[in-house]
Amino acid sequence: MPQEHLRLLPDACRPLLNKFYRAHRSHMRAPPGARCWVAGHNEIVAALCLSRVESGYWLTGLLVAPEQRKKGLAASLVTRAVNESTGPVWLFCAPELIGFYRKLGFSESIRLPETLAARLQRYNRHKTLAALCHDAENQVQGLRCDYGEMGSLAGKVSSRASSS
Repeated sequence: MPQEHLRLLPDACRPLLNKFYRAHRSHMRAPPGARCWVAGHNEIVAALCLSRVESGYWLTGLLVAPEQRKKGLAASLVTRAVNESTGPVWLFCAPELIGFYRKLGFSESIRLPETLAARLQRYNRHKTLAALCHDAENQVQGLRCDYGEMGSLAGKVSSRASSS
């Protein structure tokens, strides 16, 4: 799908996104205050939300309509939303999706902002999820996305970056 069909959803249209999630029997909803990205011509065929957390964003609600899958739409939508954001972007995903997100520049996050760490701990009681992070500013320098003890971004050289 051409990039001009990937766009930030105006707040007034948020009910349409929630309708899209419900139509696909998803428990996901657009969180209040989130920046929601959508794809589609006359109707939403894919979406995701970025909610503000400390010095970055938390990516949630990535969903592509079943008939639109396997076309690169999720990758395009994630890439566009991340590129238009400042600071790191974290997400939680099932272990089988780690490879997909790595191709988009995400890496496993050892530490998380406190609010996300607590949430991940709760979620992992019922299912296994991985925490990933995308930080374009530090990727250029070969740094791994890592959140320091005092709540500030603390880059660490990844083994891949230091061996090249």
